[in-house]
Amino acid sequence: MDMQYTTLGRTGLKVSVAGLGCGGGSRLGLSKGKSEAEAVALVRHALDLGVNLLDTAAAYGTEGVVGKAIKVVPRDKVVVSTKLTPRREGKVISVADAVASLDNSLRQLGTDHVDVLHLHGVFPSEYEALYRDVVPALLKERDKGKFRFLGITETAPNDPTQSMMSRALQDDVWDAVMMAFHMLNQTPRQRILPTVIKKNIGTLMMFVVRNIFSVPGRLQAEIKGQVEAGKLPASMAEDKEPLNFLLHKGGAESLIDAAYRYVRHEPGCNVILFGTSDVKHMDTNVASILRPPLPEADRARLAKVFGHLEGVGLDMSGAGSHGKAA
Repeated sequence: MDMQYTTLGRTGLKVSVAGLGCGGGSRLGLSKGKSEAEAVALVRHALDLGVNLLDTAAAYGTEGVVGKAIKVVPRDKVVVSTKLTPRREGKVISVADAVASLDNSLRQLGTDHVDVLHLHGVFPSEYEALYRDVVPALLKERDKGKFRFLGITETAPNDPTQSMMSRALQDDVWDAVMMAFHMLNQTPRQRILPTVIKKNIGTLMMFVVRNIFSVPGRLQAEIKGQVEAGKLPASMAEDKEPLNFLLHKGGAESLIDAAYRYVRHEPGCNVILFGTSDVKHMDTNVASILRPPLPEADRARLAKVFGHLEGVGLDMSGAGSHGKAA
């Protein structure tokens, strides 16, 4: 199956619809005991599949791996996204530390520029200070050629109603945003996606597949919690396979397949981020992202049953510096 490409909003960057997330629980296999050489080989396999967007971060400890992996391709053939942590010891980062973080990322990546630089996992309480003090300084670094486009990512487990992202989109400085969106956490459909479409802001979608779909028992536990909170009908707590209506001929092959396809074909979603530590797992993920949309009846049922839920399945697993608020 040939890779599909799209435009990352107003950046104009041509990007693969599947983007390799270099953090998460596996950190390209480094968290699973894989060697750096194996991690580099994993990134190069993604490149061979046609994946040209690589998303890393200072907090992930994988910028060096990405840097070694991309040495084999012309720099203009790969889109590198990285992130700087916007806080130090519980306080908003200083301008000097922000610039130092960017410079260190460039050294680790072995490149003279990154394509998209994000502020990483911004808490609602941090936004105003970052926008006032740090963003102007970063734009000066952008003008020096250190990065091309500025982005911002949310801390989904700490901000399930997306208050930070809603606020950020009022300012016309963000070229790209990264947000959490999955089948049972549809909040962005109403709160965020209409605005990014209107403003032509590039989107990278995270949390598309989390423990809720990949860890046995987690989906049932989440749904039981929603039943107890009065958010879902009591009968759903007894359903051992509450999403099996998605699995049928002409539908999804698995819950994970459904999860990737659900987000991939939602209007306003440009790049679907996936993480992995294994080549075969990568192949499976990419294949799902490249498949057609879920049947409209299945999408409608997901919207009807789960569209009102907030903050479901936004676990902290592998969230890097999106960690808990102080």
